[in-house]
Amino acid sequence: MSIDITTLEVGQIVASGEFPISRGSLVRYAGASGDFNDIHYRDDIAISVGLPGVLAHGMLTMGVAVQPVIDWIGDPGKVLDYGVRFTRPVLVDATEGALVTVSAKIGAFDAEKQTARVDLTVTAADTTVLGKAQVVVSLA
Repeated sequence: MSIDITTLEVGQIVASGEFPISRGSLVRYAGASGDFNDIHYRDDIAISVGLPGVLAHGMLTMGVAVQPVIDWIGDPGKVLDYGVRFTRPVLVDATEGALVTVSAKIGAFDAEKQTARVDLTVTAADTTVLGKAQVVVSLA
């Protein structure tokens, strides 16, 4: 799939998504990543180290945040660069879980290189959880 760069405008929202995260999601991610830190599944441990409760893995949050962009460009191999600043943790309630919401808009594009920078707004519980979240993608 190829996206016509001439149809893009800075500020244009190109993708969005909502991603529920449950305690089960954290267990599955821990198994896949090998990150079995107790703060990702035990409230008592999380609270004992000064956290408000169980937190989603930062890399899990980062992974779900880029998914709408991958869906938009149609190929994960077209992601040339991706970076974020972790600003707030995603708290995952034992019963309610958490909902990560993503909005992806064009921040800049380079017609000559056929690339675009997509800026992500990533929130959970009405709080921004990733700052300076930017994805550079190939549109060729």
